[in-house]
Amino acid sequence: MLKSLAVSALLLPGLAAPVAASTTNLPPRLEREAQAVTITRDDWGIAHVHGTTDADAVFGMAYAQAEDDFHRVETNYLLSLGRLAEAKGESSIWLDLRQKLFIDPVKLKQLYSQSPGWLRQLMDAWADGLNYYLATHPDVHPEVITHFEPWMALSFTEGSIGGDIERVDLEQLKAFYGEPGDAPLATVEMRPSWVEPTGSNGIALAPKLTADGHALLLINPHTSFFFRSELQMTSDQGLDAYGAVTWGQFFIYQGFNRHVGWMHTSTGVDAVDEFAETIVRKDGKLYYRYGKALRPVTSRQITIPYRRPDGTMASRTFTAYFTHHGPVVRKDGDKWIAEALMNTPVPALEQSWLRTKTHDYASYMKVAELKANSSNNTLFADDKGEIAFLMPQFVPKRDNRFDYTKPVDGANPATDWHGLTPLDQLPQVVNPPNGWAFNTNDWPYSAAGPYSPKQADFPRYMDTFGENPRGLHATRLLTGAKDVTRASLITMAFDSYLPAFARQLPVLIHDYDALPASDPLKNKLRGPIALLRTWDYRWGIASMPTTLAVFWGDTLWDEVSKADTAEGLSIYDVMAEKAGSKERLHALTEAVDRLQHDFGHWGVPWGEVNRFQRINGAIQQPFDDSKPSIPVPFTSSRWGSLASFGAHRWPGTKRYYGTSGNSFVAVVEFGPKVSARAITAGGESGHPESKHFNDEAERYTTGNLREVYFWPEQLKGHIERVYHPGQ
Repeated sequence: MLKSLAVSALLLPGLAAPVAASTTNLPPRLEREAQAVTITRDDWGIAHVHGTTDADAVFGMAYAQAEDDFHRVETNYLLSLGRLAEAKGESSIWLDLRQKLFIDPVKLKQLYSQSPGWLRQLMDAWADGLNYYLATHPDVHPEVITHFEPWMALSFTEGSIGGDIERVDLEQLKAFYGEPGDAPLATVEMRPSWVEPTGSNGIALAPKLTADGHALLLINPHTSFFFRSELQMTSDQGLDAYGAVTWGQFFIYQGFNRHVGWMHTSTGVDAVDEFAETIVRKDGKLYYRYGKALRPVTSRQITIPYRRPDGTMASRTFTAYFTHHGPVVRKDGDKWIAEALMNTPVPALEQSWLRTKTHDYASYMKVAELKANSSNNTLFADDKGEIAFLMPQFVPKRDNRFDYTKPVDGANPATDWHGLTPLDQLPQVVNPPNGWAFNTNDWPYSAAGPYSPKQADFPRYMDTFGENPRGLHATRLLTGAKDVTRASLITMAFDSYLPAFARQLPVLIHDYDALPASDPLKNKLRGPIALLRTWDYRWGIASMPTTLAVFWGDTLWDEVSKADTAEGLSIYDVMAEKAGSKERLHALTEAVDRLQHDFGHWGVPWGEVNRFQRINGAIQQPFDDSKPSIPVPFTSSRWGSLASFGAHRWPGTKRYYGTSGNSFVAVVEFGPKVSARAITAGGESGHPESKHFNDEAERYTTGNLREVYFWPEQLKGHIERVYHPGQ
């Protein structure tokens, strides 16, 4: 249906006839694929891609992503292929080496050739779409990758922000594989309070709790801004998926189709482990102890090309070491540490694609049996009214006697992984009697209130996160909820309560009240404390207490982050319990002084400080107080705000500018015909000259989600351009 609508739109008044780009000397296959694809851009610049086959749709969506921001597409593959140093220089060698310890192009090419035929067709079409874009846009100059090959898709299969591989510390990797004369890693000073908690929010509501008797799903990833594209892809083979796509991938990572929706949140399950290997040198060879035996350490030469400052190329070659646990990534005393993590590219790509074509919970779980998702929880809902909270399916079975949050003894066979946990043995929630399930990157043991899995029933490695303020906030909102609509779920997603301050500030106020009347702080802090004493712990653009509380909280966060939290206390426990009154009052004094210095008074509306700004299309954006920006009412998620805006001061600024948090937000209703509202940070295009570069910014900051044009009839009257790739 979408294809016929799109073609007819070519004749609509006011739409210019497309002009074909020069495509001489291109393989005829690419021209045929381009003609089998129609891209409809709606009035927000979002691409609705239709192909005759699934592969044609992949061709079109890869092309459309490249149109919107080829630089981000290429950068993601420079990272995933371990080729960033070819563009950025010697400082990126260690990023590339870390990647190539796990990703071997020779192996990926073998896996491609062994992949199922249907998957090879999709990978072929993905590479063709990107190559066709480059061929028809000679003014676009890639930094490194001038030609994409199908096997490259296997290097980037999962879509999370910050994959498992990022657990490997680059400094320690460099210390193991580097040489004494190596330059230090380029690092940016990051105060602890500047590091936004990673993750997302997902809420699934059963029909019994909704006004119209339809399941509802909140999709609210918290990522770096502009980390994903928003689009729809359909085909005559039954594909019809809409949502967020990590730049350069060919599947909808978080989204929905006509029947089901899926929202991923970062998990606290332990699926990445370190094994401390006992190394033995014998007859000039390296071995590691395993039980009573010695096993040979295997090795592989890894060459990292890099760009010199003058633009010429050079390279370094490393001898990388491996045990059966994985590559050696660092040294701890006299032990070598091998890293074990999921590295199954073909099943991972299969699972990521196939779930977009499922039609109910049973079919979704059939795809989940591939067990190639290691880093994501899932909130699920469908048009049959089923809802679920699911753990990652890649969870190694281990001996619960050992603490896998620390390196375990690789010489002890009992520490080995013993296959994967069956799905029915994971802590999950399916159709709970209370009618709701959620995750905010907290543990699974509060996912459905009293109907949650019981912590005592599962190994300790099923969670490393515990609870967090967002989880407490979500539970507060969901308990007793009824007659929920799309609109009220959006309101819930932007609820302004800050539970972390509801806990912390009464302690601070008690500290102040306990001061003797003669203490100089009694007078200095009288006004700020009076402001905080009557606050309702809710953020808002005009809220002065929000500004004061955040400045105080950030200051104290930085101070207590240096303290020892190894006693099982969270940082929130330390702030409220372990830090003394002197530290808490000192942090408030620092906050007051900072506000007075930067803004002339300690009573400053939050919207004056907390801003959204998009100056250019760079991946690492600059910020400038003298240039236009938009006030943002919500705060960092660390204070329990479900709507997340990770912001702080930057070099040369007094205001806070955000770079992460709410990025794509959608609320989906699974009625007789699925419907949704959504918003993307900034805009769909990465090009500053495009009107879609920042056209969603104001809606984003106010939580004013726009209607999603999922069905062809919804697109009528909202079509900006219709074309085939290359036109």
